[in-house]
Amino acid sequence: MTTQPSVAVAGDGAATSAPFDLDAPEWYANRELSWLDFNDRVLAEARDRRNPLLERLKFLAITGSNLDEFYAKRIGWLRRLAETDRSQQTLDGMTVADQLEESKRRCLAMREELDTLWAHDLRPALAAAGVQIVSYEDLDDAQQAELAEHFKRAILPILTPLVVDPAHPFPFISGGSLSLAVGLRQRNGMTRFARVKVPPNRPRFVDLGDGRFVPLEEVIGAHLGLLFAGVEVIGWHLIRVLRSAEVGTPGEAAEDLRELIESQIEQRRLAVAVALECSARLPPLHRELLLDELELDESDVIEVEHLVDTADLMQLATLGVEELTFGGFTPAIPKRFANTEEDGRLWETLRERDLLVHHPYESFDATVVRFVEQAARDPQVLAIKQTLYRTSPDSPILEALMNAAAKGKQVAVVVELTARFDEANNIEWARKLEEAGVHIAYGSPDLKVHSKISLVVRDEPPGVRLYAHIGTGNYNSGTARLYTDIGMFTSDEAIGSDLVTVFNHLTGSSERPVTNELIVAPTIMRSEFEWRVRREIEHARAGRPAHLAFKMNALEDRDSVRLLYEAAQAGVEVDLIVRGLCRLRPGIPGLSDRIRVVSVIGRFLEHARIYYFANGGDPEYFIGSADLMKRNLDERIEIIAPVREPDLQAHLWHVLQTQLNDQRQGWRLDDQTWTRDDACTEVGVHAGLMEQAPFT
Repeated sequence: MTTQPSVAVAGDGAATSAPFDLDAPEWYANRELSWLDFNDRVLAEARDRRNPLLERLKFLAITGSNLDEFYAKRIGWLRRLAETDRSQQTLDGMTVADQLEESKRRCLAMREELDTLWAHDLRPALAAAGVQIVSYEDLDDAQQAELAEHFKRAILPILTPLVVDPAHPFPFISGGSLSLAVGLRQRNGMTRFARVKVPPNRPRFVDLGDGRFVPLEEVIGAHLGLLFAGVEVIGWHLIRVLRSAEVGTPGEAAEDLRELIESQIEQRRLAVAVALECSARLPPLHRELLLDELELDESDVIEVEHLVDTADLMQLATLGVEELTFGGFTPAIPKRFANTEEDGRLWETLRERDLLVHHPYESFDATVVRFVEQAARDPQVLAIKQTLYRTSPDSPILEALMNAAAKGKQVAVVVELTARFDEANNIEWARKLEEAGVHIAYGSPDLKVHSKISLVVRDEPPGVRLYAHIGTGNYNSGTARLYTDIGMFTSDEAIGSDLVTVFNHLTGSSERPVTNELIVAPTIMRSEFEWRVRREIEHARAGRPAHLAFKMNALEDRDSVRLLYEAAQAGVEVDLIVRGLCRLRPGIPGLSDRIRVVSVIGRFLEHARIYYFANGGDPEYFIGSADLMKRNLDERIEIIAPVREPDLQAHLWHVLQTQLNDQRQGWRLDDQTWTRDDACTEVGVHAGLMEQAPFT
């Protein structure tokens, strides 16, 4: 691990500001287009032949899934906004109408590239590697007969043919579902439209058992005569409707938040359509009918030549053919956790010092899960308090919390019901926890609880002691194997006391928490960040070391971007690692030429948030749940915690520097253009950290 070097003194003391109007819209990139730039970087991994074949396919599927989410969230939001005022401008100066048009244009271009990459590169490469997608029509008679039996036994009973005629209105088409648009001709010569939904609970590709797969829709299409007996099937084509996720947010007047969120889940299912994805050969009459019924126009059509819904390729991407993947990886167990299975040993270790864990390089189950499980069975533990934003369906942590409640411990869980697309899972867990005797509280209607915190209250001589975990990621064993996150365990008395205050606020009706060590949004986080950045500006002007290094998922907040511009103009060196959207434009002479922006894309999803302030040679480090986004700073309850022990700081510095200097996975932003060295053969940051783990 590298040690922390002394930071070079920025500039020549007091710097004079260039005559830039920092309120001018041209210095702020558009949010929607910047996010689409991020998805382009994900798509680049699917193009990148340095990646194993199934990993490339996985990135293709992820890009498609990301696009679906963009349509649901952002296109849906822009459409709603456009209904009110199409000429309204965002801070970058673009009107809502222009953003909607340009976003849809970019989405269509990206979807076309996905389709082309699949048809002309990945599909042939898979076939050469022994994984073939074959057409039903190309099977011999015996194979077709076998599939026909499979269809009658396992698929036909699930299907529901829905025809449109005077007695049957146009059927509702749920968002994201794949359907066959079927043309029928009755005996009297009348033609009808029918819809058959492809069962989402069956694999998209039917495994023939010899490395070959047949698309499920082709199997259904070949047997439509069994669904429409006595009617001529003219033909069928695939369609998919994308619907908005913007169905409104609960207000303060809600009496039962859980009931309201359940209602909103149903509303989302019925939400307005934002796009029609369809086969390029869909008959014009069917297309016109669909657009009319869905209240869409031609600009909302996503026409696909080869494969509708590329997200379904994840089935093939996860086949597990080792020579076509990155290969297996077993997370390391940190040395200080290696001998903590014995009850009591973990608490002794945490009384000695703080511990930092870095997932997925270091095991989530052997650290975070063990922390909660030991607390659950330890007779000296009096209470456990926990936040829940997203978790896995079979969460060992929540099972442990239910076991703790059964043992008579006081267990309180703050469940965020409005975690987008995880609402139903969280509601189900809330019910289970309540039934097990866990005290449940929900995030307030106007502030999401996004913080990742856990508190254990233990009875020890000479009195009660508090143990805490503060993380950057969710308490989710599944995503902890795919997302890079950092967590800190501590028995620091001041931090524990702050967490007691925070949990009292979350579960009770106390005023917004006043803390001493933890930086909490929305109360003080914005002002604390600004104060620290302005302190760096003063250090730069006085000729002292002045450096900011932030790692986050997104940089969207206008005031934060403006402040970083001010810092750079004053002589502060600014390093930013931003996975996704970034509204700041680096590299502009006199404005942002002291700012470096890097985005790391690769095997794991970068999710950790780290904030470093050089502070004139007395550096400060923080980790936590918040990005520099308006929603994180002003509309969510977030926690940022200081990391003070030198060896833990050294690891955070190592992570920052490794990512900033990575040539294999690191994209660099120059103004509004992202570039990467696609010829680099070095080991990337993810592979490098896998080799280095464990870190303590």
